[in-house]
Amino acid sequence: MELLDVFAVVVEQVSLNKASQLLNISQPALSRKIMKLEEELGVELFIRKGKRLELTKVGQICYDHALELRHLERKFKQTIQMYKAAGSHSSITIGASLTTLQATLPDLITDYLKEYPLTEIKLLTGKTHEIVTMVKEHKVDIGVVASQINASSLHCEPLFDDHLCLVLPLGHPFIDRSVITMDDLNELPMILFSKGTWYRILMDELFHRYTIFPNVQMEIDSFEAIIRLVSTCKTATLLPKSYLREDLIRNNELILRQLVELEQTKRTTSLIYSDHTSDNPEAMKFINQAVTCFAKHK
Repeated sequence: MELLDVFAVVVEQVSLNKASQLLNISQPALSRKIMKLEEELGVELFIRKGKRLELTKVGQICYDHALELRHLERKFKQTIQMYKAAGSHSSITIGASLTTLQATLPDLITDYLKEYPLTEIKLLTGKTHEIVTMVKEHKVDIGVVASQINASSLHCEPLFDDHLCLVLPLGHPFIDRSVITMDDLNELPMILFSKGTWYRILMDELFHRYTIFPNVQMEIDSFEAIIRLVSTCKTATLLPKSYLREDLIRNNELILRQLVELEQTKRTTSLIYSDHTSDNPEAMKFINQAVTCFAKHK
């Protein structure tokens, strides 16, 4: 490995004299190292033309290999440094409701693993009340829920406020309306979240408040499935603003319509954890990074 490194420097400097100065060794000592490498490989690496050195064909092959080894060594050292920075192999168990799992958690995990790539992250899913129980019973280190939780045994860190949007497929008759109100949702064919999810509870509260009876054609847990079916079935839905990225709307040919009543009804997505989690430095790093991330966007 050392001889190949020395050989690569000579190739790059195109001069034994310059290479010896860079490597801080005498020129005769450098010549001996090159000769030793040639003897070990049983090939001639350079054609010597006076003071000039020209690579042979096999010398070029050897140089290419030396560069690959240099790259691998650099990558190896970077990995070791990341290992040291991350401490040691560690794990975090996160419980998330289906809505937060699809809308919020992927970005949080991606950002965390960029800084701590050796951390193993395990995920458990459930409805909000189930996630709260998991945190209380220490089955998960952190819970991510679309709600603010007030419980004496838990800590709650609000991340961001969210509201629902009316989502319509291209060609829907509501698209051309200048104004849409809650009354317009009465008997409107819709695909909604399954009952029991926080966003469905939020929708049902809205429907009850404004005495709205939508024509619910399907009830589904998955954001992605709802998005696809809205386009296919040409029906409407209500989805949280946080999930509705521009590329998602564009790729599925959807239209967003804002309703004042929807914007005024907000739901807070939060991280929850117990005192037990405070003893897990990796989990606390995740929490602090998530809170800091969303604070920048407020």
